[in-house]
Amino acid sequence: MPPEHAANTPPVKEQLPLAYAWRDGLSFDNFCGAENAAVVQSLQHGADGSGDQFTYLWGAPGVGKSHLLQAACQRAAQRGRAVAYLPLAEFVDMPVEALEGLEGLALVCLDDVQAVAGVTHWEEALFHLYNRLRDSGAVLLAAGDASPAGLAIELPDLRSRLGWGPVFRVQEPQEDEKIHALQARAKARGFDLPDEVARYLIRRSPRDMTSLFALLDRLDQASLAQQRRLTIPFVRSLV
Repeated sequence: MPPEHAANTPPVKEQLPLAYAWRDGLSFDNFCGAENAAVVQSLQHGADGSGDQFTYLWGAPGVGKSHLLQAACQRAAQRGRAVAYLPLAEFVDMPVEALEGLEGLALVCLDDVQAVAGVTHWEEALFHLYNRLRDSGAVLLAAGDASPAGLAIELPDLRSRLGWGPVFRVQEPQEDEKIHALQARAKARGFDLPDEVARYLIRRSPRDMTSLFALLDRLDQASLAQQRRLTIPFVRSLV
């Protein structure tokens, strides 16, 4: 069942069903990529309720679309706004009733829109959700792996709604930006991440920041458990 927070009720993340929750630690502060400054600014305004009502992000896997959507959820929740994050790739086999009631929230983030392309009942459900959100004034942030025109959406009216607001292509961060983001996260967790170890992680592991942050957290736990510093030989033994 969808969360039942009223739009003016501060959400408590622990009360949300698991599928509506977002990952801790993904914020705009630790999103890297100077080329995406305009995207970040637009989503910050959307999370605050002072920007466009509809925004769509697209780009290759791993460029940070999910990070940005979850950062928007984090920012909105910190401001006492009711939010939901839905990774549609995990929802496509569920009943479309999962979308009911979302118009009562302040912010809805739909990830992996491409996952429901060509699934007739889901396309129709998203079309109706757009209309309900428009009428309620809720903000919708959506993301997919292609532009609205490039998605295999069969319902023309849904494709047009995906482009109702700004459409941004998210650019992949440079390697040095990823290193800076990893080192900032490590510092926040109370340990140092040498440049050479950060470069090793980026070149030998999934390159998207969500995966890299999760790997860094796992390495931190292993380092604490074994009382060892993060060196390339130690990391190599774990990844």
